[in-house]
Amino acid sequence: MLAKLRAWLLTAPLIVLLTAICGTISWLLALADRSGRMPHGVARVWARLLLAVSGVRVRVEGLENISPEGAYVFASNHLSLMDTPLVLANIPVQFRFLAKRSLYRVPFIGSHLRRAGHIPVERQDPRAALRTLGEAARIVRQRGVSVLVFPEGSRSRGPLGEFKPGAAYIAIKAGVPLVPLAIRGTAEILPAGSLTVRPGEARLRVGRPIPTTGFGVHDHTRLTGLLRERIGELLGERACTPA
Repeated sequence: MLAKLRAWLLTAPLIVLLTAICGTISWLLALADRSGRMPHGVARVWARLLLAVSGVRVRVEGLENISPEGAYVFASNHLSLMDTPLVLANIPVQFRFLAKRSLYRVPFIGSHLRRAGHIPVERQDPRAALRTLGEAARIVRQRGVSVLVFPEGSRSRGPLGEFKPGAAYIAIKAGVPLVPLAIRGTAEILPAGSLTVRPGEARLRVGRPIPTTGFGVHDHTRLTGLLRERIGELLGERACTPA
């Protein structure tokens, strides 16, 4: 009971306040910086503050596998709404993420996402989704920024779910390495379907980049299987093919 009272009376108001302040600053910076680099910097500060006020202790492994100046497609398992702040706060690389197109219709949030360079995706329209993946690959290739993708598509409540091929497709089209990320602990901190943030430990493991040299776009299924296997290894799980 005390933990729940702390979450609602202290943690939640602080998260709302930090989000409002940092969101406003980021939105204003995005008016002047169409590259999205300054808004990304503000987002990293917001993520670190959010984790701190939430009582989240973070352990990160494998940062030596990536270069801050590199361009990658990061792909992670997905457990919680806390996953994105965890990655934002701890991966020292400029990256954008794919966001549901419906978010772009929300006042303030939509214009911020658009100006910061994040990429809208229409999940219900396969043709539009394919165009989005091509646009994401173009951004990575031409602007030299990275992209974060959650291949499961939605939060998983158990072992690794089935992976969608979008991350592999973007990496192959852009000609950049695919980096597996493994997250643990965030499901206990902010469970799916809950708004109560609990203190705890979150772990982020960065795997070795998977080169995409020699892969064609028709090989995205094979690369997706390899990606899922690598993330399973980082989690210490056997990444069996879902039934």
